[in-house]
Amino acid sequence: MSIVLVGGMDRLGNQYHKEAKRMGMELRIFSQSEQGMGGKIGNADAVVIFTNKVSHQARNEAVAAAKRRGIPLFMHHACGVCTLRECLKCLAINDPTLQRLDTADRTPFAGVPVT
Repeated sequence: MSIVLVGGMDRLGNQYHKEAKRMGMELRIFSQSEQGMGGKIGNADAVVIFTNKVSHQARNEAVAAAKRRGIPLFMHHACGVCTLRECLKCLAINDPTLQRLDTADRTPFAGVPVT
């Protein structure tokens, strides 16, 4: 599964990548707006935007690209590794091919209760 992360902190880039790899996902990070970013989002399976650490221009371009291609979009104000982990867990729950045991406690990922 290919995930695009827009925003976040540059210093956490390696940890973002490690977390995605641990969960069997490929992660591409755009920490700031880039020329043609909408096209680079391409055929990602999901887009995650950390809204507190990204410009309005980059956010708007990522949202527009995701909507054009029908890519699921997740927006979070926080930008920590834990926030990314929770988002990736939600994606893993919805994709049965990614169901794995959490290496920390050896239990299946807990889903978000639906009320």
